[in-house]
Amino acid sequence: MLLLAGYTDAAVAARLGISLRTMQRRVRRLMDLAGTDSRVLLGWHARDRGWL
Repeated sequence: MLLLAGYTDAAVAARLGISLRTMQRRVRRLMDLAGTDSRVLLGWHARDRGWL
Protein backbone atom coordinates (compact mmCIF):
# COMPACT_ATOMS: atom_id res chain seq x y z
CA MET A 1 0.00 0.00 0.00
CA LEU A 2 2.85 2.40 0.70
CA LEU A 3 4.13 2.15 -2.87
CA LEU A 4 0.65 2.78 -4.23
CA ALA A 5 0.39 5.80 -1.94
CA GLY A 6 3.42 7.29 -3.67
CA TYR A 7 6.12 6.61 -1.09
CA THR A 8 9.62 6.15 -2.45
CA ASP A 9 11.47 2.86 -2.05
CA ALA A 10 13.70 4.50 0.55
CA ALA A 11 10.71 5.75 2.56
CA VAL A 12 9.00 2.35 2.46
CA ALA A 13 12.21 0.59 3.49
CA ALA A 14 12.66 2.97 6.41
CA ARG A 15 9.08 2.45 7.59
CA LEU A 16 9.48 -1.33 7.37
CA GLY A 17 12.89 -1.26 9.03
CA ILE A 18 14.66 -2.98 6.12
CA SER A 19 17.42 -1.92 3.77
CA LEU A 20 16.68 -0.18 0.50
CA ARG A 21 18.19 -3.09 -1.44
CA THR A 22 15.97 -5.61 0.39
CA MET A 23 12.95 -3.46 -0.43
CA GLN A 24 13.90 -3.37 -4.11
CA ARG A 25 14.43 -7.15 -4.20
CA ARG A 26 11.04 -7.78 -2.60
CA VAL A 27 9.24 -5.50 -5.04
CA ARG A 28 11.05 -7.17 -7.97
CA ARG A 29 10.04 -10.60 -6.65
CA LEU A 30 6.40 -9.55 -6.39
CA MET A 31 6.54 -8.09 -9.89
CA ASP A 32 7.94 -11.40 -11.16
CA LEU A 33 5.19 -13.35 -9.41
CA ALA A 34 2.56 -11.05 -10.93
CA GLY A 35 4.20 -11.23 -14.37
CA THR A 36 4.53 -7.48 -14.75
CA ASP A 37 7.26 -4.88 -15.12
CA SER A 38 5.08 -2.03 -13.87
CA ARG A 39 4.46 -1.07 -10.27
CA VAL A 40 1.01 0.19 -11.22
CA LEU A 41 0.13 -3.20 -12.66
CA LEU A 42 1.66 -4.84 -9.60
CA GLY A 43 -0.84 -2.92 -7.47
CA TRP A 44 -3.67 -4.07 -9.71
CA HIS A 45 -2.55 -7.71 -9.53
CA ALA A 46 -2.02 -7.49 -5.77
CA ARG A 47 -5.58 -6.25 -5.31
CA ASP A 48 -7.06 -8.88 -7.63
CA ARG A 49 -5.10 -11.71 -6.00
CA GLY A 50 -5.92 -10.64 -2.45
CA TRP A 51 -2.29 -9.81 -1.58
CA LEU A 52 -3.36 -6.57 0.10
